[in-house]
Amino acid sequence: MAAQSWEVGEFVRGVDYYELLGVQRDATPAEIKSAYRSLARTMHPDVGGTAGTFRLLQEAYETLNDPVRRADYDGARTTTTARAPAEPPRQRQRRRRRDFGADPDFVPKAPRLGPDDIPWWDAVDPHARVRYAPFDGPERTPTLALLGGWTLLLLAGLAVELTTALLMVWLSLLVAAGAVLVVLLRRHLRAHRTDRAFVAEFGGRKVFGLPNAADEKVQQLTAELCTKYLTRLPGLRIFHGLAWPDSVFADVHHAVLCGRRLVLVESQSWLPGHYTADGNGALWRNGHPFRGGATRLPESVAEFEKILPDVEIRGVVLIYPSRAGEVTTADHNGTAVTPMTPAQFVREIGRWFADDPATVDRDAFTTVVEQVVSAGR
Repeated sequence: MAAQSWEVGEFVRGVDYYELLGVQRDATPAEIKSAYRSLARTMHPDVGGTAGTFRLLQEAYETLNDPVRRADYDGARTTTTARAPAEPPRQRQRRRRRDFGADPDFVPKAPRLGPDDIPWWDAVDPHARVRYAPFDGPERTPTLALLGGWTLLLLAGLAVELTTALLMVWLSLLVAAGAVLVVLLRRHLRAHRTDRAFVAEFGGRKVFGLPNAADEKVQQLTAELCTKYLTRLPGLRIFHGLAWPDSVFADVHHAVLCGRRLVLVESQSWLPGHYTADGNGALWRNGHPFRGGATRLPESVAEFEKILPDVEIRGVVLIYPSRAGEVTTADHNGTAVTPMTPAQFVREIGRWFADDPATVDRDAFTTVVEQVVSAGR
């Protein structure tokens, strides 16, 4: 009876073992076993799943695979339904949708992460000097080294008495080195003027555009997530509401750029479950093709690769639960489009950008910011 009471509690919370395993209610033991094995390969903690979700998967399999426990579970569902007070048809329909579909009153929460939860956090200096690329002038170190060498040559010639021949050699070296130094200094100053003009135009801002008000709930959560955590990377820039080339609509919810790496992001509110993607970018939920939503990220990645051929581009579907329950995803498996939870997004994408955390590529930035179509650009 203890097991049965636990199962009733799970049913009341809206967890349906048949739905979790992705099988029909008249599924055979062989079908249940096959579904469990398929899901276990992707939901085990060793391959990116969570311990809580995997335990629930095991409980669902053990319950439905045992004829006695399955009968008790089905009976508990029937009893729970029978004890429920009579409701008007519309109210019953609304309750059914909330048990097994999206709950319009449910508000997902952003994760609360500390430095110990983010592996790249302490490896990044948020106050590091931002480097703008491409840098058209010579680097600071060789320029200063040449200036120091020219100065030493000048002082050495003035400190000793030179013969006429040595004086001519000294003057020739001094003039030649000085001419090279002047050219380098001019190029260095011109490059710095370019950097100053870029900063003056964009004001050192890190966020451009606004989340789409039509789906403000989850897009705003993603905007806050990026600002709270990813802006620790000094060279990172965030964009909301981007159009494809030759489009006037916000085809991409968000984009995050750091150096020559770009992530395109879609924020989605979908049913709890375990999400993966195949090599073509098609989404799967609990080991079955996902029919509850669609993503345009494969097309978005392809469109931005056309205008940014030298930039490494990834796509992320950021999934928030649409009702009470847990969303889980696997680790990044090399696909161009990857489903992620918000916490996984912060850890994995931040770590990817942390390889070059303080570089702003002006060419890539200018191309991306020109695609922002939302207000507040």
